Amino acid sequence: MSPGIKKNNTNQPQDRKIGGKPRLSGKKARILVAPLDWGLGHATRCIPIIRELLVLDCEVWLAGEAAQEALLREEFPGLPFLHLDGYRVRYAASATGLFWQMLLQAPKLLRIIKKEHTWLKKMAAEHNFDGIISDNRFGLYHKEIPSVFITHQLTIKSPLGKWGERLLQKRNYSYINRFSECWIPDETTDWLAGTLSHPGKMPRIPSKYIGALSRFRRKEKSRENSKHLLFILSGPEPQRSMLEDKIIHEIAHYNGTATIVRGLPSEKKLLPSTNMICFYNHLRAEELEKEILQSAYVISRSGYSTVMDMASLQKKTILIPTPGQTEQEYLAVYLSAKKMTLYISQKKFSLLTALAEANTLSYQPFPVNNPDRLKETVSSFIQSLSSP
Repeated sequence: MSPGIKKNNTNQPQDRKIGGKPRLSGKKARILVAPLDWGLGHATRCIPIIRELLVLDCEVWLAGEAAQEALLREEFPGLPFLHLDGYRVRYAASATGLFWQMLLQAPKLLRIIKKEHTWLKKMAAEHNFDGIISDNRFGLYHKEIPSVFITHQLTIKSPLGKWGERLLQKRNYSYINRFSECWIPDETTDWLAGTLSHPGKMPRIPSKYIGALSRFRRKEKSRENSKHLLFILSGPEPQRSMLEDKIIHEIAHYNGTATIVRGLPSEKKLLPSTNMICFYNHLRAEELEKEILQSAYVISRSGYSTVMDMASLQKKTILIPTPGQTEQEYLAVYLSAKKMTLYISQKKFSLLTALAEANTLSYQPFPVNNPDRLKETVSSFIQSLSSP
């Protein structure tokens, strides 16, 4: 067994070859799916894609490490998993420091992208993948294997303004254009991600809007508890812990119940719960969905995967963007202007003040997703693998 693989319950036919079509010869399509490790959102939004691949009887392999690995193993315990080092980005403790922190990490990120590309070529030769789906991992493209890049950030917001955005987009597209297709998790109308997903200029490769991605399958709405709150924490350190500390302090003054999901699926240490406040390091999708539906408000970061989950369940939210993370700040302001959410900065966050404002806000519904768009896109991709 290859040292790179941790678990494999799947037969591995050895008579495939890389390059040339048709590739499948009547066998199941073997697809590698690998999400980025910046928070849990990239992994959670891969869940509906993996489900569609399994419905199409594909042989799905996963790759990643740490929290992303723990989450995906929990959701799909029977799938083979390859270890793939993450980008391991660390955020600054202040909004102003984040730009310089990311700039200093740029050489490291370029080395990691090159390293993961080398890793992919080795794994493809060993395991004979028919297709690759990369959620924001720039190095997971292959010259001879159809490769999909998933992103909602075709426009990358920059603190340096428009010229900075143009520079970042040019760099972004230089990687995206190495893939076979780009899948964009948003609708063609009633945009959820605004100009992030609908830029003035598109990549050169075929780009497809696949609808908002959510691991939640909306069921009959359960009864809300008007005094119950749900906090969902996520994202890189130290900002995740900084928000957690602030929420724990604020919740002490709240006259109701709350659940705090810490966003740490691989963490073993538990914070003690009380009769009023329940702490979880992580909840599986089905358990988290129940918590979301019974809460009056969900209070979380404004990461796009969280936004898509809340849109799927049509849930009232209070969003607190990670300081200095331009994408989250843009989404929070954009959705707040449409009255789809209440936006409050981390620096100014006060739980009681936020709830008072939320109670007076006339929330507007999120755009309704078209679930067939994802099914059609995934099915078309799998069919193309066996086309001459």
